[in-house]
Amino acid sequence: MSTTTTHLMTAEELFNLGDDSHRHELIKGELLTMSPANDRHGAVTMTLSALLYNYVTANDLGVLRAAETGFKLESNPDTVLAPDIAFISQERAGTPSDFFRIGPPDLAVEVRSRWDRKSKIERKTDLWIELGAKAVWNVDPRKRTVEVFHADGQRWLFQETDELFDDIVPGFRVPVSKIFE
Repeated sequence: MSTTTTHLMTAEELFNLGDDSHRHELIKGELLTMSPANDRHGAVTMTLSALLYNYVTANDLGVLRAAETGFKLESNPDTVLAPDIAFISQERAGTPSDFFRIGPPDLAVEVRSRWDRKSKIERKTDLWIELGAKAVWNVDPRKRTVEVFHADGQRWLFQETDELFDDIVPGFRVPVSKIFE
């Protein structure tokens, strides 16, 4: 009888993978590989990033991180996730690291790609919340909606005609339609 052992990757091994034009994440030691995002995904991510960046910096609320930033959320086995946009409050901002950021952001923003299945989005949202994020925004460019999930179980769905707001980024308000321009 033979047994097969699966090597679980560590955050350090993920960090040292090098650039292969794909995005990678690690969930409980298992490597996930994602294709580069499409043009619409990039446009929506950039627009929302700019709106948040301008507001957060003008009000000295904290820092934002881009899609390539990994957050090491647990160890043994390691989990490293990279949201499309991350907000970290001023109290938790600290100084940038040359490794993955340890711990979750206050807000993880995930922009849905055309190939993302609902179960994958739900799993990742649950992971962010379970591992310490205060909120997750799931942005759907096709439906032109933003679904907000809070760690306390509250949920909101903002349609294109609504104004997006969330107390995780105090005072931030933007018409949902503006995110998809």
